[in-house]
Order: sequence, then structure tokens, then C-alpha cells
Amino acid sequence: MASERRQLVAVGGAYAAQQFGYGALVTALPALRDRAGVSDAVVSALMLGVVVGAATGSVLAERVAVRWGSRQALVGALVVQGVALGLVALAVSPLLLVPALVGVGLGLGGIDASYNMQATLTERRLGRPVLGRLYAAGTLAAITATGVTAGAIALGLPAVTALGVAVVLHTTAAVRGVRDLDRRRAAHRVEETRAQRAPLPTRAIVAVGMIVFAAFAVDAVVSTWGTVYATDELRLDGAVAPLLYMTYLVAALVARLLTDRAVLAHGRARVGVTATVAGAAGCFVVALTAPVALVVVGFAAAGVASGCLVPLAFSRAGEILPERSDEVVARVNLFNYAAAVLGAGLPGVVAEVATLGTAYLLPALGLAACVPVLRRTLGASRRAAPAQAA
Repeated sequence: MASERRQLVAVGGAYAAQQFGYGALVTALPALRDRAGVSDAVVSALMLGVVVGAATGSVLAERVAVRWGSRQALVGALVVQGVALGLVALAVSPLLLVPALVGVGLGLGGIDASYNMQATLTERRLGRPVLGRLYAAGTLAAITATGVTAGAIALGLPAVTALGVAVVLHTTAAVRGVRDLDRRRAAHRVEETRAQRAPLPTRAIVAVGMIVFAAFAVDAVVSTWGTVYATDELRLDGAVAPLLYMTYLVAALVARLLTDRAVLAHGRARVGVTATVAGAAGCFVVALTAPVALVVVGFAAAGVASGCLVPLAFSRAGEILPERSDEVVARVNLFNYAAAVLGAGLPGVVAEVATLGTAYLLPALGLAACVPVLRRTLGASRRAAPAQAA
């Protein structure tokens, strides 16, 4: 049991390091922009490049997992991400900032895919859901990163101080992962040709991917446009406006802390459908630009939806084809980045022809469309066969 506990802690450390690093990066962007002397448009393009790099990193993680296992994929991605974040912290010109952010993207996608691979193996070994609390560790780390950056600025320290902390966390997670992460492979054999192995279940992957897409679309819309919406349409004071996004994050954190127990008590499908309906209703309330008190409730409901759905979806992904779960999880993970691009970009287009509030109908419709998929997909059996031995 001690080895299983160490494994759970090691995977949780990877979630925390990843989300702390990304939180430190996005909160330091204004300082990085000014120090490197680039415009907001260039920063936006660079962050889009990070998303594209992340999709590439997810594909590479699958290749590494097939050949050597998800442990090696995760440790390698943590090292790449740690080095890249260190270079970002040191970047004083675009010549260094651009390749450093490319490295961040590759590491980001590699960690996203491989820590979910490891999490599904951990669930299988423990025989109970744990992805909710693992994602909760990541959410708490992201909130902590914003606090570290704010505290550093208040003390007169560089805004990139949190990036240095992130490098230490990535290094620690990588070192611990070498010893404690699951060594099992859950992928086809390298020597097998395409003709020799059964095809992956595309329909099941797409079904779970739709859930991931809907959840991350909500997250992208709220994280990118939530504070702008609070300032421009609700006319909230500049110091108060970010609290709307904080409400979303806290709700997501609480939902993730409760998800594992809720699944054991009520079943995965019921928990998923309840969270999705609540999130769709919340986004619809935000779209109406209702009184501020109701909008706060709407953002909290959106946080509950994204907070629950992501761990539920990846937990199910690990069960679709247990002996090849590393490959399945990596492909489901790609839906994350499509959602990030569309969720961050489309609301701006909608705002040009209507209002920014109207754009929240997009995630509301996406969540509503997922309800029948959730009933079929998340209601499947939780039984899983053992993964292949290394």
C-alpha cells in the first residue's frame, strides 16, 4: 500500500507542478512583454504557438509512451517544461523568449497527456477514483501561483519570481517520478505493425473527447474573457473584476475535491450530468447579463461543470481499452487544445457583432449537447483489465 501511496503523491506532484508553472507564466506575461519589448498582438500569437506546441507535445508523449511507457514520457516532459520555464524567466529579448515558449508548449502538452496516462494507471491499481483530487491539486497550485506572483510584485521582486519556483517544482516532480511513477506500459507493442494490432475505438474516443472539449471550452472562455466581461459589461471596478474569475476557480477546486467521493456515492454518469446541467444553466445566466449576484452564481456553476467533467472524462478514457490506455488518453487529450483555441478566439468574434455576454451561449450549448453523450459514455462499466507489464 505504501508504494501505491507514493505513486499517487508522485502523480499529484506532476499535476501541481504543471498547473503552478502555467499559472506563473500567464500572470507574468505583462512583465515578459515589457521586458522583451513586444506588443500585445505578438504575445497573443506566442500564446497561440504555445497551444500548437502543446498539441505536438501530446502526440510526442504518445510516441514515447508506446516505446518506453508513460513514466518516461512524464519525466521527460517535466524536464523539458522546467528548462523552458527557466529560459522564459531569463528571456530579455524575443530571440530567447520565442524558442523558450516553444519549449513550454511542448512540455505542456507532454505533461498533460502523460500525467493523465499515469493517473488512469493509478486509479486502476487503487481500484477507486482519484482523478478528481489530482486535478484539485493542480487547480490549487494554479491559484497559489497567482498569489506568489502578486506577492512578489508587492515586495518589489521581479514578476517572474514564480517561474523560478515553478522550475524547482518541475525538477522535484521529475526526480520523484523516476522512482515512484507507475512503470507499466499500456500501449501496443513497438514491434507490432499497424496490420497486426486492432484499431483504437474511434467512436468511443470521440465521445469522451467531446466531453473534454466542452469542459475546456468553458475554461477557455472564462479564463480569457471573464475579467473583460466583468469590466466592460458589468462595469465592475478594476480591482473587483478579477474576483469573478476567482469565483470560477474556487468552485472548480471545490468540485474536484468532491468529485471522487460523489462518484463512489452516486455513480459517474449522475455526477457528470448534474454538473453539466448546472454549468449550462450558469453560462446561460451569464449570457443574459443578469444582476451581478446571479452572474457570480453563474460563474460558480460553470466552475463546477469544468471542475467535474475533466477528471470524469479522463477516468473514462482510461477504461475504454485498458491495455492501450496510454494511446487512448493521449488522443482524448488533443480535444483540450482545440477547445482552447476556439474558446479563446470565438467570443471576441461574437463580441464584434453582438455582446461579449452573448458569447457565453457557446459554452452553454456545448455543455447541453454533451448531456446525452454523458449518459451513454460515463454510465459504462468501471471494470478494467490490468495494463501490460513493462
